[in-house]
Amino acid sequence: MRRTPVSAVREARVALDSWREWARSLAVAAVAGVFLALSGAFMVAQVPLTTRLLYWVPVMMAGGVYGRLTASLVARIPRATANEWVFWALLAIAISAPATIFIWAYSSWFFHEPFAPEALPYYAAPVLLISAAMTAIMMLVGRPGQMTHAAPTAATALPMPRFFDRFPPKLKGALLYAVESEDHYLRLHTSKGSDLILMRLADAISELDGVEGAQTHRSWWVAKDGVQSARREGDKIVLTLKDGAVAPVSRPNARPLREAGWL
Repeated sequence: MRRTPVSAVREARVALDSWREWARSLAVAAVAGVFLALSGAFMVAQVPLTTRLLYWVPVMMAGGVYGRLTASLVARIPRATANEWVFWALLAIAISAPATIFIWAYSSWFFHEPFAPEALPYYAAPVLLISAAMTAIMMLVGRPGQMTHAAPTAATALPMPRFFDRFPPKLKGALLYAVESEDHYLRLHTSKGSDLILMRLADAISELDGVEGAQTHRSWWVAKDGVQSARREGDKIVLTLKDGAVAPVSRPNARPLREAGWL
């Protein structure tokens, strides 16, 4: 009677994941602020480093907060998320327009300069450039791994994906559970054991289309039929494969896998 409802636990986990995403966005924005301060971007060399840090870090972190809020609104525009380039362009423009006014006002206050409206247009290009760059970085950081899909039921006569031709002789005919990147090699986890082949993970994933699976981590691709169980270890999610191997699930991939019924 006193047990926490499953729905409440799920909501708590979603909220926790949301806080992690916010923390990650702010961390990336803070690092970008430090980089801009160190490089002296858009400032004369005479401005001390401390002053540049006090200017850029709060500006970039405020931009990170505003960017996430704006992204949630732009994502509601019909067809805005259908193409990454369209979403990137719309989001960069939506962020830079009001951000230009904010940067103009903040710069005037920070450097004790008069609020001259004629100076406002000169902030537009730099703000748009930084907004476009930060939007691209945030999209890349939060991008989930590629998913592969099995052929339709009616197309069972299609040949096996080319990747299976690369199996070493001892693994021929084995069921593929996962592909793990190890330096310049890939470790194949199969029903007949494991072995290494020389190949890039990105190339392997492109050849595995036709098998239901997903890139769960930057160094792992996992076949859905190769998963025995999924569990949470602290703030991480891991997949136990049928051969006993454990594949990690990175944060950007957790939500797509959950929506696809993996978790």
